[in-house]
Amino acid sequence: MKQVLDLPPAPGNPRNTEGAFVSLRDGRILFAYTKFTGGGSDHDAATIVARYSRDQGRTWTATDAPLVGREGQMNAMSVSLLRLQDGRIALFYLRKNSLADCHPYLRYSSDEGATWTEAVSTIAEPGYYVLNNDRVVQLRGGRLVMPVALHAPIDGKFSTRGVAMTYLSDDAGRTWRRTLVAEPPMEEGAWRAGFQEPGVVELSDGRLLMFIRTQQSSQYLAYSSDQGTTWSVPQPSPIASPLSPASIKRLPGKGGLLMVWNDHASAPEPVRATAKSGGKRTPLTVAISTDDGKTWSKRHDIRNAPDGWYCYTAIHFVKDQVLLGFASGGSGLPGLSRMELVRFRWRDLR
Repeated sequence: MKQVLDLPPAPGNPRNTEGAFVSLRDGRILFAYTKFTGGGSDHDAATIVARYSRDQGRTWTATDAPLVGREGQMNAMSVSLLRLQDGRIALFYLRKNSLADCHPYLRYSSDEGATWTEAVSTIAEPGYYVLNNDRVVQLRGGRLVMPVALHAPIDGKFSTRGVAMTYLSDDAGRTWRRTLVAEPPMEEGAWRAGFQEPGVVELSDGRLLMFIRTQQSSQYLAYSSDQGTTWSVPQPSPIASPLSPASIKRLPGKGGLLMVWNDHASAPEPVRATAKSGGKRTPLTVAISTDDGKTWSKRHDIRNAPDGWYCYTAIHFVKDQVLLGFASGGSGLPGLSRMELVRFRWRDLR
C-alpha cells in the first residue's frame, strides 16, 4: 500500500479534506477535494480544487486547478463525482451559507470536466443538509440516490442531531423527491448525534444497504428492497465504529464489497467509542465482504497511529487497483487538516 499524494496544511491553507475521484475518457483521473483558506472549521472559507493523474494514480499534478469557487457565504465543500450512464460527469457539492442553510448543488460536464453547467440546487426544502463526499450513487436501473442528513435547529440553534433521509432522481438529476426519514430517538446523551452522514451501496440482489454514522459505538444499517422508496428501520450492526463515517463500494466484477472505516472491534479503551465519548477516528481500516455485508474479512489497517484522526474517505477503482483519498491528522496536526491518497491492489489484501 503506497502513498501517492500528500496534501498537508500550509500557510493560508489550514485544511485539505473530503475528496472524490472520476476517470476521464482520455485515461486521466480527476481527484477533487476541499481546500480551506479561511480557517480549519467546517464553516470557514473553502473552495473545491482538482489534481490529475495520467498514470492510473501513481503520480499527480503538482498544482491545484480550480473547480468550484467559494459560492456560499461560508464555503463550498464536500464533493461527489459520478460518471452517469448517459456519459456525462455529475459534480455534487455543498453550498453553505449559514448554520441554517446548507444545500447540495449539482453541475454537469459533457466535455470531460473542461466546462461545467450552471449549478442547480437538488433540495428545494429549507434546512441544513449534509451530503458527505463521494456519496451519490447511480443504481443499475439508472436511479440516482443521494443520502443526506438534515440538521434542524433546536431552540433556534444549530443541532448536531442528524435525521437520515434519501433523495431520489429518475431523470438524471433534473428533479428529486425525498423518501426515507429516519428519526433517531429524542434522548439526550449518546443519542444527541442522531443519524449522521449516511451512505448507500447497491447489493448483488438489487437491494440497497444504508450505513449511518452514530454515537452508539457502531454503524447503523437500513435496507431497501424497492430502490430506495422505502427503508427498514435502522438497526445497530457488528461494525464497531466511533462517531465517524464509513464508506462502502462494490468492487469491480464479482469481487464483493469494500469498506473503509475506523474499526473499533479490537481498539484499546482510550480509543474505543463509548456512550459518553464519540471515540477516536483511528485506526483507518479496509475490509472485504463477499456476502453483501453480512461478514467482513481481509481486514487491513491503512493508518493506525494511536493519536491519528482518519476519516472522509473517497474510493475509486482503476483496473485491479484501489485509490483511497482520506483526511488525516494527529501527531501535531489538527484532526481535519491533511489529505492523503494511497494506492493498492485489492486482491492482495490478506
